[in-house]
Amino acid sequence: MNVVIDVLRESPILLLFVVIALGYPLGRLKIAGLSLGVAAVLFVGIAVGSLHPELKLPELVYILGLSLFVYTVGLSSGGSFFASLRKQGLRYNLLALVCIAFGLGLTVVLRSSLGLKPTMAAGMFAGSLTNTPALANILEFLKHHSVGQNLAVPLQIILAEPVVAYSLCYPVGVVGMIFAMNIAQRLWKIAFTAERNNDAADDRLRNATIRILRPPARKTLEQLREEQGWNAVFVRVRQGKRLRLAEGDTLLEHGDRVSVVAAAEVLERIAETLGEMTDEHLEYDRSALDFRRIFVSRRSLVGKTIADLRLDEQFGAVITRVRRGDADLLAVPTMELHLGDRIRVVAPTERMNDLTVFFGDSYKALSEIDLMTFGLGIAAGLLLGLIPFPMPGGETFRLGFAGGPLIVGLVLGYWGRTGTLVWDMPFSANLLVRQLGLALFLAGVGTRSGYAFVSTFLQQGGLGIFAAGALITCSVAVLALLLGRFVFAIPFDRLMGVIAGMQTQPALLGYATEQTSNDEPSIGYTTVYPVATIVKILFAQLLLTSL
Repeated sequence: MNVVIDVLRESPILLLFVVIALGYPLGRLKIAGLSLGVAAVLFVGIAVGSLHPELKLPELVYILGLSLFVYTVGLSSGGSFFASLRKQGLRYNLLALVCIAFGLGLTVVLRSSLGLKPTMAAGMFAGSLTNTPALANILEFLKHHSVGQNLAVPLQIILAEPVVAYSLCYPVGVVGMIFAMNIAQRLWKIAFTAERNNDAADDRLRNATIRILRPPARKTLEQLREEQGWNAVFVRVRQGKRLRLAEGDTLLEHGDRVSVVAAAEVLERIAETLGEMTDEHLEYDRSALDFRRIFVSRRSLVGKTIADLRLDEQFGAVITRVRRGDADLLAVPTMELHLGDRIRVVAPTERMNDLTVFFGDSYKALSEIDLMTFGLGIAAGLLLGLIPFPMPGGETFRLGFAGGPLIVGLVLGYWGRTGTLVWDMPFSANLLVRQLGLALFLAGVGTRSGYAFVSTFLQQGGLGIFAAGALITCSVAVLALLLGRFVFAIPFDRLMGVIAGMQTQPALLGYATEQTSNDEPSIGYTTVYPVATIVKILFAQLLLTSL
C-alpha cells in the first residue's frame, strides 16, 4: 500500500485518472435502486485522499474543472435562463432565498448550542451549503481584518478554523442532498416522463393528415394559426391530385388534405376546427416532395431564426421540426438555430442536395470546437470572477472561478454569436467538455478534502460540527423539497436543478441530470445559481461580523 501511495503522490495525473476510473463505474452501480452517477468520483476522491495528507491533486485541477463545467452549462442554458427570468425565475430564486435564509438561522442556533467560534460557524455554513466562493470570501475577510492587529492566536490557526469546519460539512452537504432527493422521489413516486407530461401535456411531436370539412372563410393558414394560437407547422396540402407545400398564404377548400406537425392535443384542436383526422399519410407520398434530416454545421447560420433563412423563397422548402440533443422541437419561425441541430426539411426532391450544402450537414465539423471563442469566453469569465464588487462596510466580494464563467456563459449562450464570433458549441462537444470538467472538479475537491475530513472528524468537537452540518443540509433539503413541490408547484425534475443551484453544487446537477435524462435540471440550476452564490457570500460574511 505504501508503494502505491508513493507512486500516486509523485504522479498527480495518474492519481486524477485513477480516481475518475474508479468513480465512474462505482457511480453506475445501483443499491436499492439508488445510483450516485458521476458524484461517485467525489467520494472515491475523499477515500483516496484520506490515505495520506499529500495524496491530493493540485488546486488547478478542480479550478479548471469547475470553470469548464459552469461555462458550458451557461452556454447551453443561456436562452432558457433569460426566458425563465420572465416566467418562473422569480419563484425559483424566492424558494432558494427562503431556504438559504433558513440555513443561516439554523447555523446561528447551532453555533450557540455548541459554543462554536464565529470562524467555525461561518465555515460550517459554507460547507453544509457547499459554497467554495463563500469560504474564499471568509478567508479574505479574516486576512484583511487581521492586518496590523495584535492577535492572541496566530493567523494561520485562525484561517484554519473555517477550513476545518468546511471540510467536515462539505461531503455531507453533497450526499445529504442526493439522498434527500432520492427519498423524495421514492415517497412521491416520481416518474420523470410522466411528471413532465402532466405538467405540459403530451408535448411529443406527431404528424397527422386532416381532411378539411369546415374550411374557414377566406382565411390563410398564417391567419388561422395566429387567431387560434395553434403551435403547429402546416407542411403539405393536397388539393385534388396536386400535392404542394403549405405556405402562409394558402387558402383551404372543402375536401383538401393538409398534413400538420404538432403535439397531440394541438392536432386534436385543429381537426375539431377544420374537419377530421384521416388515416392518410401525405408524408409517405415522395413523388414531388421529399424530406430529409440535415445537420446544421455551417457556422454562419448560428443565431439566425428559421424565418431569417427564407427557405420557401430560396428552395421552396420548410423546416418541420428540430432535433436538439435528445429533444424534438417544433420549428416555429422565431426559433434560432444552434450548431449541431438536426433539422427535418421538406422540399422538392430536386432541391434536397442544395439544402444539404446550405446547412453544411458535416458530422466532422460538429466534432470540432472553435478554440479561439472557447478560450475567449473562459478568459472573460475568469476575469469577471476576479473583479471585487463593493459591499456595505467597505468590504468586497468576488464571483470567483465559478460565478464569473457561469454568468459569461449565460450571456454568450443567449447571444449565440457576436458578428463573426460564434460562441455556440455543438451539443455533443458541449456535453463532452461539461462531463470532463465535472469529473476534474469532483476528483480535485475529493482528494483535497479527504485527509482533512477524516483527521478533523476524529478530533475533539469534530463529530459535533459534522452532525450540525448534516442537520443544516438535511433540514434545508427537506424544506426546499416540500416548498418546491407543494407551495411553488415546481415539476420535480426542474426542482432537482433548483436545489442543485441553491446548493451551488455541480455534483448535484450531474446527479439530477443522470436521473432525469433531460435538460430540465440545468434550467433550474442556472436560474438560481448566480443569486444563490452572491447571497451565500453575503450571509457567510454576515456571520463573521455579527457574531
